[in-house]
Amino acid sequence: MPITPETARPHEQPEENSRHGRLSVRPGPPVAATGRTGLVSFDAPDGELVAQAYVPAPADGCPYRLALLLHGAGGSPRQALELMLPVADDQRLLLVAPQSAAATWDMIGVGFGPDVRRIDRVLQEIVTGYPIAGMLIGGFSDGASYALSIGLINGDVFDAVLAFSPGFAAPLITHGTPRVYISHGTADRVLPIDRCSRTLVPRLQTLGYDVTYDEFDGGHDVPEATVRRAVAWLEPAA
Repeated sequence: MPITPETARPHEQPEENSRHGRLSVRPGPPVAATGRTGLVSFDAPDGELVAQAYVPAPADGCPYRLALLLHGAGGSPRQALELMLPVADDQRLLLVAPQSAAATWDMIGVGFGPDVRRIDRVLQEIVTGYPIAGMLIGGFSDGASYALSIGLINGDVFDAVLAFSPGFAAPLITHGTPRVYISHGTADRVLPIDRCSRTLVPRLQTLGYDVTYDEFDGGHDVPEATVRRAVAWLEPAA
């Protein structure tokens, strides 16, 4: 599915806002589902893959809960989708997974900008094509760090953040108070738990965020049991 070029809506995402990690997208009044169900790809005019989505069937007019999922460094949208594909149908989660413009997310390299604008464009396509009631953001590894950062910056857009094995959070400014779920393996050698989540969680709690923290016996991965606990945790916000 072709996606609207970035230059077509410059008023929706000013350059200054994107440099601060701010998104302009907001779910509007309920719309009739006009897009396809199942696995949907979003491509730039030059054919570059911008994002993939998974839309549960049927498109019966009932709203979806949107889950924006962010891959780890060197990862792909499909890998990000697989985090929650096993639960998407039962929970009526519309999964959206963008491809980072570089090997990892802009904040970690050049600073907020290119990926913020890309995410904004993809989400705008989704909210105009499907009925959406509530949005959450999640990710794994670098994607978890980015989800925490973007989620706290845009806590007036996302009501929940799922961070699976994050390294850090670096919001430039915060809005709203989304609920936060963080998981981490005690034997993680890529992002060691002591200098990552065990440091990050108390800091977020001190700042007033409602954080649920889930440690598990394992390394740098996301066990299916952890995903199911995260989904069960989501239900009060649904």
